[in-house]
Amino acid sequence: MRTVTRLAGFAVGLAAVFGTTYGIGRVVDRAPVVEGRHDGDGAHATGEHDETTDRLPGGLLVSDRGYTLEPVDAPADEFAFRIAGPDGQPVTRYDVAHDKQMHLIVARRDLSGFRHVHPELAADGTWRVDTPLAGPGLWRAFADFTPTGGEALTLGVDVTVPGELTERPLPAPSTSTTVDGYTVTLTGSPQPGRTSPLTLTVSRGGQPVTDLEPYLGAYGHLVALRRGDMAYLHVHPDGTPGDGRTRPGPAVTFLAEVPSAGSYRLYLDFRHGGAVHTAEFTVVAGTPAAGTPAADAPPTGGDPSGPAPTGGADHGTPGHGHN
Repeated sequence: MRTVTRLAGFAVGLAAVFGTTYGIGRVVDRAPVVEGRHDGDGAHATGEHDETTDRLPGGLLVSDRGYTLEPVDAPADEFAFRIAGPDGQPVTRYDVAHDKQMHLIVARRDLSGFRHVHPELAADGTWRVDTPLAGPGLWRAFADFTPTGGEALTLGVDVTVPGELTERPLPAPSTSTTVDGYTVTLTGSPQPGRTSPLTLTVSRGGQPVTDLEPYLGAYGHLVALRRGDMAYLHVHPDGTPGDGRTRPGPAVTFLAEVPSAGSYRLYLDFRHGGAVHTAEFTVVAGTPAAGTPAADAPPTGGDPSGPAPTGGADHGTPGHGHN
């Protein structure tokens, strides 16, 4: 375990540089330059219209294709933001994608906390939700949406929640995890630059779960975050409930394309017994280039510390949730 770090001082330093306050944390506009490529079918990808940033995965940019993610002041128990359109005005019309107009995903930059929530849209274009930032840390917030008449986008921004915390390493790669009494097994390996099947199989008490319940129009949702820069993939499964061929478990297969070699954290949302559960895995795609952080190395681009990882049997600790 690494030395306890007080993030409050770090947040003050960030404020001196960026000068933007937000609710219980501080917002940092980060747009790292990385090599990548568009995600495959089923994954949301973003990139500006030039030869370089057309290769960026989703979530790395705070502004893309004329749309900008703008956090706004909010009470300490609330998270609020707007999407400014090409005319500079808040967007008020969105298409429904997977039963919702807006998917907000937040994760600590050490990948030890994760939440997938759905804010409510006010008439003035402000999205509001009970804060999903559960505890001190440097968080990345991803707004995943489709403006009416536009393309699907994922915009991202960093938010720092000050407080005392302890650095935690990324869990080692694994093909099996437990959450809320369920065992989830991963078959398949992501391959950089090409679509690969990933099958997640759910069991409970040693028995396969064959009655998964639809959640947001599917039997599962998979988010992948790349170690270091937090490149984002939101992948939906092959098949749809009620299509006559897709079974409600125990296996859910996703077709995913990761943009590069490296370590990724996978978050599977599935619904059973009237509740949504999140299973987490660390996977390594391809052979990381020299200098790429190992799975247990501190993340780059922010303070690496955070509470204990919430995957597996520790699910339900602060950092997870759905609404």
